Amino acid sequence: MKRTLTPRYLAVSGLTAALYVALTALFAPISFSAVQFRVSEALTLLPALTPAAAPGLFLGCLISNLVLGAPWQDVVFGSLATGLAAYATLLLRRQLWLAAFMPVLFNGLIVGGMLSKVYALPFWATAGTVALGEAAVCYMLGVPLVGMLQKRFGDELARQ
Repeated sequence: MKRTLTPRYLAVSGLTAALYVALTALFAPISFSAVQFRVSEALTLLPALTPAAAPGLFLGCLISNLVLGAPWQDVVFGSLATGLAAYATLLLRRQLWLAAFMPVLFNGLIVGGMLSKVYALPFWATAGTVALGEAAVCYMLGVPLVGMLQKRFGDELARQ
């Protein structure tokens, strides 16, 4: 079955992007540093509920990084990491705990690598701190968020 860009799909994607931007702005002091704790990254698990969330996450990260003054490297590579993580989460949506590891992996390696280069920090230490912050957000906030939304809305979101 071919998916089309329905108004509902576009609305869910847009709302996801807007929520990502709002959460990143609200928690900006802890969203941009070598030890990142970007609360908005908990949303990278939403593709487990609906494919429409994946493009919204990429767009939300891109807009956040552009508007909130991230260096160009974070605009490019941070957005790429979040986008790849969102699509990997979508592919692994039936195994939520494994799906939640995708943002940890992609952001740890890609964002950690970018921060290591930009700020001349040791790669593995930087990748590790980014991955640790990402793991905390995804497993402590993202997994419970998806569980709560699954209970509340059931399969409604999956029909996008």
